Amino acid sequence: MADYSTGTESHEVVVQVPKDPCKTYERSDSYVSLPFLQKLVAEAVGTYFLIFAGCGSVVVNNNYDGIVTLPGIAITWGLVVMVLVYSVGHISGGHFNPAVTIAFTSIGRFPPKQVPAYAAAQLIGSTLASGTLRLIFMGKRYQFTGTVPYGTDLQAFVVEFIITFLLMFVICGVATDNRAIGELAGIAIGSTILLNVMIAAPITGASLNPVRSLGPAFVHTEYRGIWIYLLAPTAGAVAGAWVYNIIRYTDKPLREITKSASFLKGKGAAAASDTK
Repeated sequence: MADYSTGTESHEVVVQVPKDPCKTYERSDSYVSLPFLQKLVAEAVGTYFLIFAGCGSVVVNNNYDGIVTLPGIAITWGLVVMVLVYSVGHISGGHFNPAVTIAFTSIGRFPPKQVPAYAAAQLIGSTLASGTLRLIFMGKRYQFTGTVPYGTDLQAFVVEFIITFLLMFVICGVATDNRAIGELAGIAIGSTILLNVMIAAPITGASLNPVRSLGPAFVHTEYRGIWIYLLAPTAGAVAGAWVYNIIRYTDKPLREITKSASFLKGKGAAAASDTK
């Protein structure tokens, strides 16, 4: 659900969390190139396990007397996002969400011609995961793991817009800004998902992701309020990306911003030492 790939800059640690999601795709923008196909497979597989784990916690909770509970469902969504970010984020950027892909495209950090392929891979992964869950829990009393508004459509739209805005704002902050601690991006984004699910699940189901709603809708042919889950997360993600882009006043890392100040401080300390 975020973008972590980079072309030139990265932190060399056990888990590599890159900084500029645009430059990677400039090198392999062909639909027939092996690197791009690998990215599509990573997006499809990542989205599959995102939906399988997250929606799986929902269907288990529905069928086994609420054993997972709302906090458990929220933790599952947050953990699976964190795990996937660190697993395949360096391959495909770890979007797993067409709203994130479109938002990055709107601020010039993702090639527009690759958006349809990414969205298709994400939708395929979500639909396959939803179908798998339906087969596993066939015969149980309640299998639908999609999202429907529990209040008014306007309430659901506003809530989905706000929580996806927050998600994209955090993604831009921790995964695309050189001043952030990139290695903690997965933890920050997973925690944001957890927070959003805790707040919004009783109201909208906490989609934040068009394919999270579309996959179960296709499998169960349940499309009530589906337009909300297509438009609100997309609009919220684009708004979040643009707002962070506006307040990002520099692309320089913190060490470069403070270098001159540290230098002066060092010289001052040396001069003070010499006078003693």
